[in-house]
Amino acid sequence: MSSTFRARLSALAPVLGLVLVIAVFAMMSDDPAQYLSPRNLRIVLAQTVIVALGAIGMTFIIISGGIDLAVGSTIALAGVVTALGVRDGYAPIVAVSAGVVTGGLVGIVNGLAITRLKVLPFIGTLGMLGIARGVAKWLANQQTVNAPETWINELAVTFPTPSWLLVAPGVWISVVLAVAATFLLQQTVFGRRVFAVGSNEAAARACGVQTDRLKVWIYGLAGLLFGLSGVMQMSRLRQGDPTVAIGTELDVIAAVVIGGGSLAGGEGTIAGSLIGALVMAFLRNGSQQMGWPNYVQEIIIGVIIVLAVAADRARRARAT
Repeated sequence: MSSTFRARLSALAPVLGLVLVIAVFAMMSDDPAQYLSPRNLRIVLAQTVIVALGAIGMTFIIISGGIDLAVGSTIALAGVVTALGVRDGYAPIVAVSAGVVTGGLVGIVNGLAITRLKVLPFIGTLGMLGIARGVAKWLANQQTVNAPETWINELAVTFPTPSWLLVAPGVWISVVLAVAATFLLQQTVFGRRVFAVGSNEAAARACGVQTDRLKVWIYGLAGLLFGLSGVMQMSRLRQGDPTVAIGTELDVIAAVVIGGGSLAGGEGTIAGSLIGALVMAFLRNGSQQMGWPNYVQEIIIGVIIVLAVAADRARRARAT
């Protein structure tokens, strides 16, 4: 098997996985036409938004050789901050901006902990997982923060979907951000440096790349996307819940890995991560339609993560 063919097969693997998941659940469903109906597809796409936005940010981090386990807590904190802003009478754009910026600040703190304190990304973001969740509970007084319905409806991410949009506004926002992120990764010096750091940090540093500053930028940028994901979550729930999004980081990481991202760093694409997010969404949607309990979904997702990482290790072993 030629290296070119293996590369093409590797690039197509996420798409083939998505098709396989859809086909399996369509065949297992009592009503395949309903499972594949435009209405259900729109529901799945809307459900994908939160994980997709997180996966876009996580792609930058994983390509750089890092990891972020605080995604779910960041989403909860951003949602609470947004809900508090709306409840207290601030303009929707101010409340939304506060939620997004909160995510960015959490990302910057993660980046500083990793670069200044020399803490491993796994440990640093694991600590932030508890810190951000705790701050969210403190701000919300350990309860959900309800916002006035009239103000909620003014948020750009929650207005009813016009027929000409076909899908929820959040889906289009995710697509636009994915295109921008792809351009940033593939067509800019910043993107090339992200890949360089993930492939060989020492070599990148020797070439003059300020790796510590770059990592802070990467985690800050990803944090903004996590914050936006929190705003989306809040707008969907119609409240800021400090206990929401527990375990979302696993879905986000799985989406990136399924999409071809390597936990060893240096590899990954935004398109692949979005396909991975769709795989997770169709998997959960299909499981719900089959009436499977949540623990079955969690087991399946865990198995998929292990298999995806094992496949990446095997592919890297063949390449060397």
